[in-house]
Amino acid sequence: MFRNSLLTFVISIGMVLSAQLAAFGQYAPTSGKVVLQKADGTREPVAGALVEVYRTDVKGGSPPSKTNKKGEFSFAGLMLGGEYTFAVSAPNAAPALFPVKPGQENVLIVMSPGDGSKYTEADVRKNNAKSATNGTESPAALTEEQLKAKAEYEAKVAKNEKILKTNEVVALSLKQGNEAFGAKNYDLAVSKYDEGIAADPDFVGSAPVLNSNRATALSARGTDYYNQSAKVADATEKVARMEKVKKDYTDAAQGYMRSFELLKTVPAPDVMDKAVYDSVKLGALRGAKDTFEKAVRTKQVTPGIIDAAKVLIPEYLSIETDAAKKHEASIALADLYRVSGDSENAVAAYSKILETSPDDVDALSGAGFSLVNVGYLNNDKAKLQEGANLLQKFASLAPDTNKYKADAVALIETLKAEQNVTPVKLPTGRKKN
Repeated sequence: MFRNSLLTFVISIGMVLSAQLAAFGQYAPTSGKVVLQKADGTREPVAGALVEVYRTDVKGGSPPSKTNKKGEFSFAGLMLGGEYTFAVSAPNAAPALFPVKPGQENVLIVMSPGDGSKYTEADVRKNNAKSATNGTESPAALTEEQLKAKAEYEAKVAKNEKILKTNEVVALSLKQGNEAFGAKNYDLAVSKYDEGIAADPDFVGSAPVLNSNRATALSARGTDYYNQSAKVADATEKVARMEKVKKDYTDAAQGYMRSFELLKTVPAPDVMDKAVYDSVKLGALRGAKDTFEKAVRTKQVTPGIIDAAKVLIPEYLSIETDAAKKHEASIALADLYRVSGDSENAVAAYSKILETSPDDVDALSGAGFSLVNVGYLNNDKAKLQEGANLLQKFASLAPDTNKYKADAVALIETLKAEQNVTPVKLPTGRKKN
């Protein structure tokens, strides 16, 4: 029975993307200096000036600050993304307003002589609506350092806005893809996962899961095509459907490969939750194993599937703890070689299994058939003899219900009659190491 399961979006966008959203929802220090421009055009620092902070995009603000003897002031943190205006007042000076972006440094606020009055919050909001900058340096006259800080801030905001929009696309595509998969609408599921992958194809917080889920949907769709082909009478249509099966299984294998490759790029110190990371990796490898087994059962094996299996099955064997599943994976790789016609590699893969499990009927039959094939291709009687020996042992151990037993018995008889090869009985019952 073919098993299909989606990976849960365990690498939470909210958790993992926090590193990317380094600026959004955080605070930045802002500092500057207040000077008084006198009638003769000279300027001097204003000590003790009151700098009040009003947030103008929403109702709110921060505790005020006073300038030191050098006219300097600073705020430990204004929320990035907010819009603020400084309302500055000082004895013998006219009040001043200055619009500011969090993160700006060396802000220069110029006051003129006056009566020492100050702006109320209502005055600030009214003047802000009119874009008033009474008594201040125009923002257009910012220093080179201020302009650089402003540009850096705006770049951060733009980047964060892009990230947030991307996150929305990713989260929605995953949700809709999973819903479509649950409804067995695999075409729609694949399409939705594609949208999420395209939004941020290299981000390890989402792309591995999206690639794995897309691969699972492709694998399930391939199985549907295969089941449907059995009901098709027209030979041309049957071939067309089998081509779809082959393509979906191949694309699924490559999708699991992509997921695994992305996960491998994450340096160990950057893994925020190892249990989550390991779960996603194992889920992708298990999904790949299931797809490889489907390719063998349906005999729809391609070079792309083989290439993925060469990498992913050894990785799977290194982390899988279930002995039965490990054995299935080892057999799957050997079977892929056999079904694809690569008898030499099939023999090597089956032989490796037989080293520790000499009575394994799956490995015995696979190795026996592959050795006989090599023997015929190379006119190598020694290989024919070795293959016959393994097939005889397989036939003695396998139940009559085994789908390959009748073929093995028939091939042994053919080898006796046509090649004068009589199998030698091999010992059984050796324990696994």
